[in-house]
Amino acid sequence: MTEQQLPAWADPAVSPAGLDAQGVSRRQLLNRAGLFGAAFAAASLATPAAAAAGPRRLGGSDPRLAYLVGDHHIHTVYSHDAKYTFSQLAAAGEKFGLDWMVFTEHSNFGHAQYGAPLEHAEILKARAENPRQLIFQGLEWYIPAAEHCTVFSPPGPHEVDLLTRFESAFDGKLLNYTEGSAAAADTARNEAHAVKAIQWLAEQRRTGYVDDVLVLANHPMRLGIDSPHEMRNWRDAGRGGGKEGDPGIMIGMEGAPGAQGAAIPGWRGATSIRGEYENKPSGQSWQGYPADGYLTYGGFDWATATVGGLWDSMLAEGSLFSITTNSDAHRIVFDTWKNGDWPAGRNFDNTGRLPDPVNTDTPQPGSDFWPGQFSRTHVGVTRYGYREVMAGMRAGRIWLDHGHLLDGLDVRLTRDCEFGRGVTLGGRLRVRRGEKLTLNITVTSASRLNPQGILPELAHVDVIRGAVRGPAADRDTWKAPDTKVVKSKDVTGRTGTYTLRVPLTAGDESFYVRLRGSDGNRHGAGYLGASVDPHGPIAHEPGNGDPWADTWFYSNPVFVDVVGG
Repeated sequence: MTEQQLPAWADPAVSPAGLDAQGVSRRQLLNRAGLFGAAFAAASLATPAAAAAGPRRLGGSDPRLAYLVGDHHIHTVYSHDAKYTFSQLAAAGEKFGLDWMVFTEHSNFGHAQYGAPLEHAEILKARAENPRQLIFQGLEWYIPAAEHCTVFSPPGPHEVDLLTRFESAFDGKLLNYTEGSAAAADTARNEAHAVKAIQWLAEQRRTGYVDDVLVLANHPMRLGIDSPHEMRNWRDAGRGGGKEGDPGIMIGMEGAPGAQGAAIPGWRGATSIRGEYENKPSGQSWQGYPADGYLTYGGFDWATATVGGLWDSMLAEGSLFSITTNSDAHRIVFDTWKNGDWPAGRNFDNTGRLPDPVNTDTPQPGSDFWPGQFSRTHVGVTRYGYREVMAGMRAGRIWLDHGHLLDGLDVRLTRDCEFGRGVTLGGRLRVRRGEKLTLNITVTSASRLNPQGILPELAHVDVIRGAVRGPAADRDTWKAPDTKVVKSKDVTGRTGTYTLRVPLTAGDESFYVRLRGSDGNRHGAGYLGASVDPHGPIAHEPGNGDPWADTWFYSNPVFVDVVGG
């Protein structure tokens, strides 16, 4: 990719006067990382990827990074239940500062045969016209016996064939292998088919049919049908790829769902919940989840928001499992568009596409925000490109925010006895028992009004630490009893770029640390109690969940492997 194809904030040909405040901030981050201009365009990821595969010595040294902002869950008229054109959503992503987008249409009758190739033609045209915007084509897979997943690969000769072949052979909806269906009585068969599906995708990557493929579980607790053992099975099914330490293709889950505007006061009704998490346990739900697990907390899925909960129980096994956030754009809040009418004799099954929307000039029902308007996933890279974004996601160099709470976050964990950059999000630091460590958290505060006209202010940064105990004996466990908030830093009133330094000591066992923070507007004792999480996100009252007044950021973990003293 040439320098002229870089995003404006990374392109030396664009003067600072041509950037908004956030663009200036991002350029400053690049300059500090030594990645501005040609260095960003040409730097290689090969060395960092190899170094991350499996440490053989103490310490570690990760690359300097720039973070690209994206959304991996977006629907257009090529989904049977959405309403916007591809060009409308691509333009929205560009407006709200996204560097990469994944269009994930629902699998459906008519999609594989008609819709997927039609959308691909639009994507090819958009890539050619605006190479600064990285546009992936993906699929929202109905997992047999469970919820949904994002599946996507980088541009290449087989990117559409991969999706359509996969959809036809493995989609739970098309095969009637969904929870609650006539065929769902054979739960074991359905779960096995989901594992087989991920193994098939991993094989396409291993053989080089596609350069890469990633899978992420979407809104995992919305219905409670993604059981802990299923999530562990999916994670394990795609591992390896023929490379030591390769986390595979099933890399994580949505830490926060889309539909964040669902509970704006006075908008959808008195029972509405952020994320449209308004369901109750059903006969198809995994019975080990509590009723409160079907809610969101600070807009985040219970599995992520609960310190010591399901996400932590998976991290406590010592394996990376990443979180993301996204728009899940179907119908935007306060939008005035509605679906157009079908021509005679046409339907989704024989077109793979809805009619173009029409503007009514009257607000229509909706719960979502435009891509990048509220929810953002930040992925650390050393070069601008499709495979680089996917490599950064696989490596776990991910943090996320709502409401544009931060302009930037850089995390480095270092040994006090040596110089170097240490390791960053998703990485592993190898240390001796009893060693002194420092967690360096560099925050760049929000420098401009967000799309709601608010200048976000970060109030606190929390450090969460959990013990690593190896594979869970009970694959349906959702608790990590040794994970808790160990430090909370008050950063009220701090602006610009600043670094928090948190001392840590390696004990007798390996562990991980992860970060979280918020605007401080709404918090209380966490789901597992104040001794675990004294100031965590809490569920809002039904119908009263203004998302702009309760914003959080989360980061992926850094692992510490402790060896003998």
